[in-house]
Amino acid sequence: MFYAGDDVEAKATVQTLIASTGFKPVDAGTLRNARYLEPLAGLNIYFGYGAGLGTDIVPAWLSRA
Repeated sequence: MFYAGDDVEAKATVQTLIASTGFKPVDAGTLRNARYLEPLAGLNIYFGYGAGLGTDIVPAWLSRA
């Protein structure tokens, strides 16, 4: 799960929260980058409800690292 922000302490808290829910936290940089993450949320909503694929569908990001 991506997260972005300008406050180092807040980002650490969010990173811990994401990891505690079983997702892999991915730091997307500064808050300025949030504008790129917001359309991903819209895409997930479309897949789940607009395309009728339900709440178990989500795009997967693969990392070679």
